[in-house]
Amino acid sequence: MTAAVKAQAPTEVEPGLYDIDAELYHSDPIPSGSLSSSGARKLVAECPAKFKHWLDNPQPQSKALELGTAAHKLVLDDGPALVLVDAEKWNTNAIKAEVAAIRAGGGIPLKRHELEQVEAMAAALRNDPEAVRLLEPGSGVAEQSAFWEDNGVWRRARFDWLRNDGQIVDYKTARSCKREDLEKAFHEHGYAQQQEWYIDAGVALDVADPEQPFQFVLQEKDPPYLVVVTTCDPMARGIGRHLNEVALNTYAICRESGEWPGYLPNPMTALPTWVERQYA
Repeated sequence: MTAAVKAQAPTEVEPGLYDIDAELYHSDPIPSGSLSSSGARKLVAECPAKFKHWLDNPQPQSKALELGTAAHKLVLDDGPALVLVDAEKWNTNAIKAEVAAIRAGGGIPLKRHELEQVEAMAAALRNDPEAVRLLEPGSGVAEQSAFWEDNGVWRRARFDWLRNDGQIVDYKTARSCKREDLEKAFHEHGYAQQQEWYIDAGVALDVADPEQPFQFVLQEKDPPYLVVVTTCDPMARGIGRHLNEVALNTYAICRESGEWPGYLPNPMTALPTWVERQYA
């Protein structure tokens, strides 16, 4: 499963796979606008008004997201430069200016213990046979941006790792990879939606094999940096597909009307069902 990889963002809208940096991807280079997996998840988890505000007011990366990006850099060998700022506290004007300059230049500033943490994570991942097989250097390409049109709506996705055999692999850091904690995280973060969204991208652009199972490589952020490789079960996938359809329909209707409503009217509010059961 192969497709031409374009080196620059589209000046004229054209479906395809593009080798562009993350900043350009997240700025949405499609002139008429496009919907990402993150946007689709926000649309169904909250409401159109909050989605539109999020779209119009992008926030800087949090420290947790920066550490996740740094781990991606070392695991996938692709991404922004990691720059050591060797000071215990970043509270002087000189250090603050240095950190700001690194971020403005597209790099990620890290304290020594943070750099040692992500280096240890990458080393631990290389000891997991399944993760090593999926992410073997030369077996695929990292950080590829996909853009495609779906019934009048432009969609986009950014693959962590697209294997040469058409398999999609996504690397994520996690607080815990214990089964029940992963189930909660997959629900809270909408990973089933993401899985189906990325499969749609791969199939639409003929760069992924739908017979190859999408795989999440998840890694804990605390020692010993345990790794779990998993995928969504059929029920989760069905729910993910349904929620993506809801998001796409909502996006199309709101974009056409120019109206992005808030929450539905709610004249009466019940207590949680577990409270009602106590008094039943």
